[in-house]
Amino acid sequence: MASPKSHYELTTLPSGLRVITEAMPWVRSIAVGCWIDTGARDEELKEAGASHFLEHLLFKGSDRYSARMIAETFDAIGAESNAFTSKDNTCFWARLLDSDLRVGLDLLAEMLQRPAFRPNEIDTERQVVIEEINMNDDDPSDVAFEEFTQALFAGHPLEGPVLGTRESIHAMGRDDLHGYWQRRYGAGSTVVAMAGSVSHQEAVGMVEELFGEWQGSPVDHLFRAPTLEPMVRSVGRETEQVNFVIGGLALDRKDDRRFSFDVLNHILGGGMSSRLFLKIREERGLAYSVYSFRMAHAETGGWGVYVGTIPDQADTCLQLIQDEIELVLAEGISEEELERAKGSLRGGLALSMEDPNSRMVRLGRDEINGGPHLSIDERIARIEAVTLDSVKEVAEAVYTGPRVMGVVGPLEPGEFDRWVK
Repeated sequence: MASPKSHYELTTLPSGLRVITEAMPWVRSIAVGCWIDTGARDEELKEAGASHFLEHLLFKGSDRYSARMIAETFDAIGAESNAFTSKDNTCFWARLLDSDLRVGLDLLAEMLQRPAFRPNEIDTERQVVIEEINMNDDDPSDVAFEEFTQALFAGHPLEGPVLGTRESIHAMGRDDLHGYWQRRYGAGSTVVAMAGSVSHQEAVGMVEELFGEWQGSPVDHLFRAPTLEPMVRSVGRETEQVNFVIGGLALDRKDDRRFSFDVLNHILGGGMSSRLFLKIREERGLAYSVYSFRMAHAETGGWGVYVGTIPDQADTCLQLIQDEIELVLAEGISEEELERAKGSLRGGLALSMEDPNSRMVRLGRDEINGGPHLSIDERIARIEAVTLDSVKEVAEAVYTGPRVMGVVGPLEPGEFDRWVK
């Protein structure tokens, strides 16, 4: 039965497959995403990287459609199509003309329900995934982030890299990939989200027709709170810069304080008027790239600051980060900073909502993660409700915990240990 809401409609089919849509009648395009409730956190040790490997492999097609046919069909209708994998879920998406929805949806349905798993294509795509790992390993900032994440979630299901490792990808055979797909992919673990020039009833009808034979129960996850031990994970390289990420645990994705945390993050290092950007780049010229970020998962989250700078300046940057955090903890933020951050978040939200793909991602991610579907007005109201006190309170909750670092560059043993103690 369909459940009409203020800005979206949701139907759960008898198979458990959910269809959620948001109409944007002023555009001619539709963004459609098939969201699978499975990501890197759900993999067993021998399956490390399987979610991402499948993301690649399903574009190789089925017995009905070859990889070339899929690519040529998407090209023939001028569609954009791709996929992405995270710690929590996987999404296969397309953006296309509204009149071509059935064509694109047919391709996605075939890929998800009936992948061929041809041995020669698995071997070809295995090398592509390994080259992607090689590419990331050649980027010191990517390596620093991976080292940080593994330190932050050490011993936890969120620890492993989304791409897996060269060893795990080399060792993964057809039976492993097919077994993982069979265990984790099914109607009950999938959401089809659409935004744009779409009629909900027509969309539901197409999904019923194209996914009508798919079965499968909802999948489970291992959720547990992480235990953080201060540590520095470092990779020594003879590079011109030291790339580092420092941070700690933070709020989970359903925490009501997340809007105050968004404001806090923007003020600390989320924009060109942020404290860290002004102090480290504009006033001191110590780095080209410096910013703060936050990430959220079901049972936990994280915060961090990234900087790339020459080795002699790394300690100065870390001291400036520490000083700004201590200043926020001691004095909070100013009214001017609060209003500027709110205005930036409001504007960014409004601009993103003009794009069907952004709306589809928000719809699909919120539904697959069990989050509330807030309208743009509701989100703006939550932002407007943030106060000086609520920002200071969330800073005290987040920034006072233990810290970890991921570092890449020409390093001395134990060089940065003092910054996490």
